[in-house]
Amino acid sequence: MLVNKKKRIKYLGFDDFWFIIIGILILSFVTYFLFNSSFERYSLTEAIIRWNISLFFSTCDWFIIRGIMIFLRKRFPDFKDNRKRIVLFFIAIVSTVIIVDIVGGILLSLIWSINYNPVSRAKVLLPIILISTMTMAIYEAIYFYIRLKKSIREEEQTKQMIVQAQLDTLRNQAQPHFLFNTLNTLRDIIDQNSKEDAKEFVDKLSDVYRFILESGNANLISLRDELKFAKSYIHIQSERFGNNLKVNWDIPKASLDVMIVPMSLQLLLENAIKHNVISRSKPLVISVEIKDNSLIVTNKIQPKSTQIPSTKVGLKNIEKRYALISSKPIEIKNDSTQFIVSLPLLKLSDQKNKYAGINH
Repeated sequence: MLVNKKKRIKYLGFDDFWFIIIGILILSFVTYFLFNSSFERYSLTEAIIRWNISLFFSTCDWFIIRGIMIFLRKRFPDFKDNRKRIVLFFIAIVSTVIIVDIVGGILLSLIWSINYNPVSRAKVLLPIILISTMTMAIYEAIYFYIRLKKSIREEEQTKQMIVQAQLDTLRNQAQPHFLFNTLNTLRDIIDQNSKEDAKEFVDKLSDVYRFILESGNANLISLRDELKFAKSYIHIQSERFGNNLKVNWDIPKASLDVMIVPMSLQLLLENAIKHNVISRSKPLVISVEIKDNSLIVTNKIQPKSTQIPSTKVGLKNIEKRYALISSKPIEIKNDSTQFIVSLPLLKLSDQKNKYAGINH
């Protein structure tokens, strides 16, 4: 960690090479004066030896505490864990200073036959603990500032992506060919079916656009609302493809209140319809089910003869939004027979701490 500059910057927020050098030197001089009062009491040689002992103690304290600090930052990386991490870190500072002093004092007593008196040394350990805590507080202040800047940047990024997802979905649904097909389907319904069927179709189309407009600012929505939107979308597509498009829904009622990234299920359904043959001889069957606390969307791969080039924009969009909002990634499997996407079902508490206060 000391040699690798990138790792120092990653876990500390800055390159602390000179901070270590200067900090250890200052801490060693302070430690020397706390234990020995001044240089004047000893000969130059003895004073230098005693200062080197203080330097050794200070170096051990610094690197042990610094190593524990890095370990705790890896173990508790989120803002919500700050209090726990800082309390554990303070306990580690106190314990390290005491243990290093005891072990070092015993070793020195063996080398120079000096009696180690823990009671007398305890009187000066408190200032060393305070100085060590203040030094490490500088690390924490810099680390907090760097993380705060990063979280603000990522928050702006996720807001932009949510807005972009809304615009992309509107753009995809409002393409001329989509509107053309939808209006043609509506005309056929009016000619061949009852007015009630036509009204239901218009209601479903209205639901699709209403959901897109209303969910644009939300990070997470309930699975209940996402399913309502997805079923409205499938209803529209079913009027176009008839019984050649089938969706099997296996969603227990107990799971309807869990959360999901908005428009993620709809984008997966749209992908399946876009890239696969849908005909009487080859009906497209899509399965939507819950398994292992994830929403699983599966369809048989039956590519079109004139395959539309896949940009994977929809999948990338879902992946990025999940990555920004939660630490639970989506899973994508393609075994050349079936295409399977697993969307983690979330709770509000699963969100990364910096997004917990944004609209839901």
